[in-house]
This record gives sequence, C-alpha cells and structure tokens, in this order.
Amino acid sequence: MVENVMKKMNGSVISIAEIKRKLPRQVNHNTLMVILRYLEESNKILVSLDGITWIHNSNINLRRAIKIGFENK
Repeated sequence: MVENVMKKMNGSVISIAEIKRKLPRQVNHNTLMVILRYLEESNKILVSLDGITWIHNSNINLRRAIKIGFENK
C-alpha cells in the first residue's frame, strides 16, 4: 500500500505527512516508520532532508546494463 502511494506520487519528493494523507486508511506512525526503513534498506526509496523519493527501477534492460557494464574489452 505504501509502495503504491510512493510510485504514483506527482512530485519527486514527498513528506511523511503527505504519505499518511494519501494512504486509503489510517496507518500507525510506528508501522509506517518500519515500512519506510525497510524500503530504504532495500534501496527502493531515498530519505533526505527534503523528503522521501522513490528510486527503485524495475526495468530489466537497465538492470542488465548496470550488471554487465558498458565497456567491452
């Protein structure tokens, strides 16, 4: 539920208060903090002073390019 809100956000940065407002039902603050910590540790979000940004990209071609690299020797 939290991932869907983060993926569909209009701007590039969202605050915790905005996430709470956009969730379809009330979520406990501590539970939301645990979810956000998990998303940050799994490299799906970036938490900064400005707010939270969704950074995960599931594009297979991009993942392959990063894994293989661009230099062929």
